[in-house]
Amino acid sequence: MLSAEAWSWQTNVTCESSTDMELVLHYSLIPSFAIILMLSFLERRASRSKIDGKLHLLNGRFGIVIPLDFVGTYSNRWTFGFAFGATANKIMFLFSEGYLPLRVPQWAQALVLLIGGTEVGLSYFPFFACLSTEFRITGSVLGFFYTFTWFIITIINIVQCPHGQVMGDYEKIIFYWPSLICLVFLLVRFALMFVKALRIRLKMDVSSQENHFLEVHQAQHVKRLLRKPPERQAQKSWFQRKVYEWDPCFQFPGRMIGTSALALICLYIFIVIEFYIYKEFSQELKILEQRFEDLVDYRNGSEVLPPAVLKLKEFINVTQGVWIFTTFAASLTCVSYVFHILACYRKHMKRLWAGEKHFLPLRSREPTSSQSVAAIARYSGWQIAYLLWGYLVIHVVQCLFGISIMYSFVLPIQHGQGLEVAKGLGIGILTVGIGRGLMILQIKIAARFFLQPKILPDDKQKPLALNNRKAFHNFNYFLFFYNVLLGLGACLFRLLCSVLLGTWLIARIDRTIMQKGYEAADIGFNTWVGMIFMDHYHTNPTLLSFCHILLAETTEKKLQKSTQYCSFNNTSEPRVSTRARTRWLLFYTLLNNPRLTELRKPNVQSGTSAVPQNPCV
Repeated sequence: MLSAEAWSWQTNVTCESSTDMELVLHYSLIPSFAIILMLSFLERRASRSKIDGKLHLLNGRFGIVIPLDFVGTYSNRWTFGFAFGATANKIMFLFSEGYLPLRVPQWAQALVLLIGGTEVGLSYFPFFACLSTEFRITGSVLGFFYTFTWFIITIINIVQCPHGQVMGDYEKIIFYWPSLICLVFLLVRFALMFVKALRIRLKMDVSSQENHFLEVHQAQHVKRLLRKPPERQAQKSWFQRKVYEWDPCFQFPGRMIGTSALALICLYIFIVIEFYIYKEFSQELKILEQRFEDLVDYRNGSEVLPPAVLKLKEFINVTQGVWIFTTFAASLTCVSYVFHILACYRKHMKRLWAGEKHFLPLRSREPTSSQSVAAIARYSGWQIAYLLWGYLVIHVVQCLFGISIMYSFVLPIQHGQGLEVAKGLGIGILTVGIGRGLMILQIKIAARFFLQPKILPDDKQKPLALNNRKAFHNFNYFLFFYNVLLGLGACLFRLLCSVLLGTWLIARIDRTIMQKGYEAADIGFNTWVGMIFMDHYHTNPTLLSFCHILLAETTEKKLQKSTQYCSFNNTSEPRVSTRARTRWLLFYTLLNNPRLTELRKPNVQSGTSAVPQNPCV
């Protein structure tokens, strides 16, 4: 990680701001605690305790305030995403280990970082609590003023001291504009919440903020499952087949939207910091190069530079060009990963809803309950950290491969050595082609001479039964020594593929980079598996629909029993006895499934089934 001084964009040498952002963060805990206590006072606890009997004024108040439902919230998803985006700058402070509220020894920094993370969470807690509370008027007013205070303090800090130590001119504007946009969005959202809640209070509008046990898109998903599939599938476009197909019966939870928004903003800040550090480093290289040239000129007294200096200048220019190009390549790769992870989340959830687990490793198909619960808490933070570190690793490896390609092909061609490059490339391709051809030839010879003929003419391949055994043993003996040498190249190719795939997928937490049998060592992938299983058990549309039907029927029965005139039925539907209804359903089931009649328990008196063997008669 970078040092705290390199990341410290809160202060500047040339100017002093009247607002110290770290001090503001400390003092923001006072209004944050006040808002939490106020919202907690409005909340009522579901179960009463002993203190309610002693203090009757409480009346079940001071309940637990929930900032965000991390399991199954689908309302205000984008609003929560912008609320997460407002915390991006402080998240980068925590990621860089540059924010340490206490000075402690090195071994205790993990505990201090925990305290710092808790302080940052408490400071931004009102953003989420005011959005989640059921008391819309109070939450919107408190959230608006708290957000407006943070917005004004940030603007004052930027206006008074827009420059910084790391990037120089307009440093804070470059860093803080995503968070400012998120704060403006939250201000507009709180204002709209207040207007809508006020209209509902004045009976000018109908409330639509009810907490539904079953969401609309989940009910539509179950209806689509029960509906007969169409005979002819609709023609899909290239974008739907290759990139993404929108599903109206699926919605991403607020946790995934918030994580994606925060990951993109943190990635932007990380790339900007890396770019300006590269800029400062390149300037230092130019100064070093100029001093080296001056030293050589002073000693030799000649205007012609020696080959060592020319090679050094060439290496610096090549490295700078490759680094700039791979910056854009690595950035696009990591940005595409954010959206691809969302697509994989939907694909994995649909497979789990359908009862499919074969896409997971064998040891990951039954995660423990504690692992799944802990995975929900870990996933968002780990996904952002994996993405940032993955970008850095991908960038470095891409830069190394780019430099190797430049020195292997591009620079020799520029220096007039294109014929030698083509000759070496041709020899390499021919060598690899011959080796690959011999491997294919072994397979063809084995299929032609050392396997018995097909059992049936329609079989796709010959049976695994040896033929011409003596020739087969001689074939193995003479190729044994050559395959040792061929295995060396295959081993290097395997190592190269492992490095490329491991580097390319280091930021992907939704798939493991470990080989089969060692998936348990990939704790990031285990977090992903635990998270999707937690969502699967708590947001399965079929299970929620079943529970919704049970709750609806129970509520309806209680309502019918509680009314004084329950015997008067004003509906036009005729009353049907339960026994007749059961017999009709049984007859209808056996009519459509005649084979079930053989499995029915026979009647003891008559010795035959209660329903004829052929119910269609």
